[in-house]
Amino acid sequence: MKSKQFTRRLQDSLVGTLTAMSFSWSAAALAHDHEAQAATSQQHTPAQENENAATSDFVRVVREVSARFRDVSEAVKAGYVEQFGCVSGSHEGAMGVHFVNGPLVGDGVLDVTQPELLVYEPLPNGRLRLVAVDYLVLSEAWHASNTAPPELKGQLFHLFESPNRFGLPEFYTLHVWAWKSNPQGLFANWNPRVSCDAFTRQE
Repeated sequence: MKSKQFTRRLQDSLVGTLTAMSFSWSAAALAHDHEAQAATSQQHTPAQENENAATSDFVRVVREVSARFRDVSEAVKAGYVEQFGCVSGSHEGAMGVHFVNGPLVGDGVLDVTQPELLVYEPLPNGRLRLVAVDYLVLSEAWHASNTAPPELKGQLFHLFESPNRFGLPEFYTLHVWAWKSNPQGLFANWNPRVSCDAFTRQE
């Protein structure tokens, strides 16, 4: 599938997400989360890990550019739409709920200041807590102008071949667990401290 065709398909999917995928949170839940995030923002501290200078700088930038998205309503305003439900693994832990920016996924460009996806952990009562950002580029789009695999700030991306559980063409991805510590590492795909237990789908 050509990357432009995928971009159009993804954008169409984003527009129809509330009805087609039935995975989106209700407006009431978003409003509730806005209030909850504001009330708990002083208690929610970023992950603290042993980091070398380059990694520390990378995570600092990620936190700066994503801090406003701790309020999920701000993510929605910026064009991020929930996709894929809550992603979990059998033994590795979970990723969480991905909010996807379709145009950023489809442009074939990686920019640390513009993450393609935001990752949230579902909490009781429909609330969402930002735990990571996810940089993603389609393999076809990337290799149209690059021979080496993608990297940001010295961190190599993980390759997801097609077919995959997300129904996407082959892609590269890099999770940065800037808002929740991950015993598997800052850049691992899965986090055993993240759970999908509180996730509820819109009926």
